[in-house]
Amino acid sequence: MLPWKRALRPLAALLLTAAVAVVPAATASASDSAAPSSGWNDYSCKPSAAHPRPVVLVHGTFGNSVDNWLGLAPYLTSRGYCVYSLDYGELPGVPLFHGLGPIDKSAEQLSAFVDKVLAATGAAKADLVGHSQGGMMPRYYLRFLGGAAKVNALVGIAPDNHGTDLDGLTHLLPYFPGAEDLLKATTPGLADQITGSAFLTKLNTGGDTVPGVRYTVLATQYDEVVTPWRTQYLSGSDVRNVHLQDLCPLDLSEHLAIGLFDRIAFHEVANALDPAHATATTCASAFS
Repeated sequence: MLPWKRALRPLAALLLTAAVAVVPAATASASDSAAPSSGWNDYSCKPSAAHPRPVVLVHGTFGNSVDNWLGLAPYLTSRGYCVYSLDYGELPGVPLFHGLGPIDKSAEQLSAFVDKVLAATGAAKADLVGHSQGGMMPRYYLRFLGGAAKVNALVGIAPDNHGTDLDGLTHLLPYFPGAEDLLKATTPGLADQITGSAFLTKLNTGGDTVPGVRYTVLATQYDEVVTPWRTQYLSGSDVRNVHLQDLCPLDLSEHLAIGLFDRIAFHEVANALDPAHATATTCASAFS
């Protein structure tokens, strides 16, 4: 592949994310009250003894509370979980495509949403599952906004925990005067995710984790948006980093697929939510 074509792959992936968000939105509003109610955003749902914590799903950049979870939410509700999803990082005048606002402010929205879910369910703690930015942003909530006292586990699906260089594309920003300032002004949520940003420096200074929370990271070596893909991993005493291709070499999922419909990843999410009853994840998990 020619170098310039390789450089454009991340941009194509971002456009595909937006396209995925448009189609279901024609029939469903992207508000947290519009998702299917069979256990998903059903505030009458009460956690069971088997699954005592509600699960909060945190979408990725350009995603929303419905479209990002059309695969995973039903997967979890069918297994007896109370599942909830929120919209965050909305920009004025930009419908459907969220996760674009300043990430520290998005973390405040997550904090308020978790409080809402805990109040409705009566649970003491929640579990968080996030895709892409949604797997990284909650770490700010845990570290700086008191979230560690309210969260048992964080599962990140292709999270940009240490930022991304978009296959090296961000290294070109200095060659376009004003481009980075424009990005920060118009879509601060994107600028915050660039490797070395002030937000990520603050987030990761002093360690990747906080005590009392279990962390799981699910990564695919074919990720073309969060690159280099190994930077998704966390370091800490209560961290499990999972390379999907170690579980199933045939899994070719890239950044979008791992969060949207990869049932091998979904099986690992279920294991992370209930480690006492975890079962082996293999290629056959794609059909379970």
